[in-house]
Amino acid sequence: MTLAAFLSAHRHDAVVLVRIEAAEGSTPREAGASMAVSPDASAGTIGGGQLEFHCIDIARQMLAAGQAERILDIPLGPQMGQCCGGRVSVSLRRTATAEIALIAAREKAQALARPSVLVFGAGHTGRALAKALAPLPFSVTLIDDRDAVMDGLPRAVTCIRMADPVDAVAGAPAGAGFVVLSHSHALDYRLAEAALARGDAAYIGMIGSATKRARFESGFIRVGGRRAALMHLTCPIGGADVDDKRPEVIAALTAAELVRCLLGRRTPARGRRASHEPAA
Repeated sequence: MTLAAFLSAHRHDAVVLVRIEAAEGSTPREAGASMAVSPDASAGTIGGGQLEFHCIDIARQMLAAGQAERILDIPLGPQMGQCCGGRVSVSLRRTATAEIALIAAREKAQALARPSVLVFGAGHTGRALAKALAPLPFSVTLIDDRDAVMDGLPRAVTCIRMADPVDAVAGAPAGAGFVVLSHSHALDYRLAEAALARGDAAYIGMIGSATKRARFESGFIRVGGRRAALMHLTCPIGGADVDDKRPEVIAALTAAELVRCLLGRRTPARGRRASHEPAA
């Protein structure tokens, strides 16, 4: 549940908004991390552990005492018994009605700014990946050319049926991630070619084996593709250090690659040799 939804579901004067205002050193969450606390529930997180438990206790003491605001300066090691060793400044204040609209607007802006991930193929692995990505800070779109294969997916996933999924590649925003795992090798190749041709993707991954990659590379070069562009293709997806081809495992490993690529400062390994080629 978003903070705005939580606040809307409770009386504003019976909720304390807890926010990390400053963070120094090693801390569970960064400045700006927030949570909302009512007498019997909470939403969001400031990192869990003793820091969060302590702040929840303080927030509920404020609600019971009618206190409006507090500022806490907390050294995590000595005071909280946490091994992080950093220090945080935390504000706690009762929310006002007008603040709900501001929080809702901020959450909407954050959602719109999320990196876009396009998953091509709603087979077993594609569905597993969409489910794995749904709770993460991505804008996730699942695209397939078949009917009745995208039922039962999380609401956070946008599902689109397209006669030719390749048409979706051109319309994706710059810096998007493309994950190719359709029911057809020929379609996979066309999708990967279109994504590589853009030149601005943050991640391009194609499910497959070393043999599939070699065949794709040969065809890509034959039709005029640049060999340097192939350095931006991750195939197989999910890494070479886990020999498990279950869709849920591949999905978890690929989700981690996307987090590193789209949210971090690392790039995925290139030219992997392991094979993850289950039925789509």
